[in-house]
Amino acid sequence: MKKSMTWAEWKQLLRTRKMIVPMIAILFIPVLYAGMFLWAFWNPYANMADLPVAIINLDEGAEMDGTQLALGKELSDKLIDSKQFDFKSVSKTDADKGLKEQDYYVVIEIPKNFSQHATTLLDENPEKLTIMYKPNEGFNFLSAQIGETAMDRIRAEVNEQVASTYSEKLFDSIAELGNGFGDAADGAGELASGANELAGGADDLKGYLAQLASSTITLADGSDKLAKGANDAAKGAKDLNNGLGGLTSGAAELRNGAQQASSGANDLKAGITQYTQGVGQLTTSYAQIAQKEKEFDGSVGTLDEKSASLNTAASKLTDGAQNVNTGINGLSEQLAPIIASLPEEQQAGLNAALAELKQGSGQVAGGLHELSTGTAALKEGTAQLNGAAGQLAGAHAQAYAGLDKLNGSSVQLIDGANALADGNGALASGLSTLSEGATAAQKGSASLATGLATLTQGTGTLTEGTGTLASKSQELAEGSVKLADGVDELKEGTLTLQEKLKEANATASEVKPTDKTYEMAASPVEVEKTAINEVPNYGTGFAPYFLSLGLFVGALLLSIVFPLVEPALKPTGAFGWFFSKVSVLAVVGLLQALLAVAIIKFGLRMEVQSMPLFILTAIITSYTFIALVQMLVSILSDAGRFVAILVLIMQLTTSAGTFPLELIPAPLQIFNTLLPMTYSVQAFKAAISTGDFQFLWMNNGILIGFMVACLAITLGYFTLLFKRRYSKGSMETAEA
Repeated sequence: MKKSMTWAEWKQLLRTRKMIVPMIAILFIPVLYAGMFLWAFWNPYANMADLPVAIINLDEGAEMDGTQLALGKELSDKLIDSKQFDFKSVSKTDADKGLKEQDYYVVIEIPKNFSQHATTLLDENPEKLTIMYKPNEGFNFLSAQIGETAMDRIRAEVNEQVASTYSEKLFDSIAELGNGFGDAADGAGELASGANELAGGADDLKGYLAQLASSTITLADGSDKLAKGANDAAKGAKDLNNGLGGLTSGAAELRNGAQQASSGANDLKAGITQYTQGVGQLTTSYAQIAQKEKEFDGSVGTLDEKSASLNTAASKLTDGAQNVNTGINGLSEQLAPIIASLPEEQQAGLNAALAELKQGSGQVAGGLHELSTGTAALKEGTAQLNGAAGQLAGAHAQAYAGLDKLNGSSVQLIDGANALADGNGALASGLSTLSEGATAAQKGSASLATGLATLTQGTGTLTEGTGTLASKSQELAEGSVKLADGVDELKEGTLTLQEKLKEANATASEVKPTDKTYEMAASPVEVEKTAINEVPNYGTGFAPYFLSLGLFVGALLLSIVFPLVEPALKPTGAFGWFFSKVSVLAVVGLLQALLAVAIIKFGLRMEVQSMPLFILTAIITSYTFIALVQMLVSILSDAGRFVAILVLIMQLTTSAGTFPLELIPAPLQIFNTLLPMTYSVQAFKAAISTGDFQFLWMNNGILIGFMVACLAITLGYFTLLFKRRYSKGSMETAEA
């Protein structure tokens, strides 16, 4: 019966087009997942030359020790020539625009001070070389990460280039240092010659110092006699200074008096001169006044005559004005009847005019009366003035005669004042000279006294000094012996210095750097990669992960197309029912695994450590995933597929197929050992890359354990389901 149920399952599968076509399609699901993913990511770094990257070179260059540096241009040209990326040299504006518009994945900017900073190594504050790196991470995050790796390489190249330049300067300095050692050796030879001469001089100095020690005794005796004579001279100088002090004081007082008398005589002379000049001017003025007085007298006489005539005319005018005033009053009385017969307006106007006329005539008569009175007074005043003018002329004549006599005596007065002033000046000058001489003599005697006092002290100090000199000269003579010995040692040391400097010169001269030397100094460490279990490309590295993913998805889709529980005909036993389903799943799982392996091996040409074990691992993995999905879907139906998807998600995140297990969150690491994809990924890695077959068998054993457990649970479920549906008791219950 078992055989017939299996045949019935296959017969139903092969005759039902709606089942066979999806089943055939399902066979290629692992190929689509594993093959397409691996093909897409097989070796992305092989196409990095197509990744557009913009370069902005703003470097202005710099000069270092006479050498022109253009590190920015060199770096830009080297990057473009490397073809590591699709480097494009553009302006800053185009680069920023292209980065925003997603024309470039990365922009590399070399600033204008790039080369300048390379010359600041020996400055107090050296500046590092800076390269601006601008990725558009939102455009593609992985391109930004790849760009960072490239930037590390660029930085290493720049460091090597700059260090090579510094190394070249360093070795040039070493060569110059070697030449300096040679010059120093020559100088040391000259120093040795000088040391020989110094040794001879030290011997001579030793003899001279011995003579000096004996001569200082004689010097000490002479200094005692000198001190006694200096004391006597200082006493006499003190007495002389006191006498000169008195003389200086008297001479100073006499000089002051003479200077005052001379000053008074000069003032008197100046006053008399001014007085005589004033008398002369006054005489001249009185002569002019006499002439003017004659004219004045004539004018006063004329004024007296004219004032009399003016008075007569004024009297006549006064009488006439009085008559006019009387006539106007009479006219006013005569016109009164006539005015009364006129209209009121004309009466008012004529009355007003007559009133003003009477008032004006009265004022004229009064004014002329006052004028007559004034002219009478003027006549009397001019008469008096005429008399006074005659008296003034007589007085002025007498004064002029006296001034003329005084002016004649002024010459004698001026001569006497001049003689007095000259005599007082000569006396003051002589006394001033005497005072200055006395003062100078006093200062000299004071200086002499002070100097002799100082000489007395100095001779005392000299006496002490000569005693000290006598004792110290002996010590100096003894020190000269040590000096001679030290000079001998100096001579030996300079010879040794000369020899060592020659050796240093020879050693420095042996340094002959080349371009390889500069390269070694710039980059002394070379990293050699010796990888074990080398993975040639991304595809090989991701194959275990994507192959496991494809086989699991194939198993999941198989559960949708093929009924995992419903039998093709009524089952007669739980095992036959279970085996009929497993036989179809086993063939499909085998074909899935073989197709996936064939595409990866022959389509993508992936190299493996062991082809048989790689195929075996793929089959075991396929069977394990199918058994797991069969168990979940058989027991839970559609909910089982949902659980299978959750299991797939957990496996994708915890299987360590992409990132190392230690890099995922700790709570997720717990599920790593609980899910079968972890072991399928590790088994595929052993079969493809590491060749650790013992590790492979361990993981395949765990997969087989998962598979057997799932099949056993599924068989138990079929047994339980068969008893519920198709056992005799269940069928009788259903019929009743």
